[in-house]
Amino acid sequence: MATNKQHINLHLDAHTVGLDVPLDQEPNYRRAAELLNKRYQYYLKLRPNASAEQLWMYTALEVAVALQSDVREKSLEPVEKEVKELNEEILRILES
Repeated sequence: MATNKQHINLHLDAHTVGLDVPLDQEPNYRRAAELLNKRYQYYLKLRPNASAEQLWMYTALEVAVALQSDVREKSLEPVEKEVKELNEEILRILES
């Protein structure tokens, strides 16, 4: 194991996952595991008869959709900034 990595064990429902992660990312992995467990528990309460595999699929899909939404918003930030600046310039011209 490289010195800039740390071995951690994450508990996801009844499973333990051992990973070597970058030291500076270790808190992110722990928060991610916490989020996954919370969403898994949410779906377990919502669908008590679903299999663990189905519950993890619901959880994974929810997280993937949130990630895609975040990626889309970030990719539009530069465009939104440019449009806002253009609108402000048009308003200045129209007001003069």
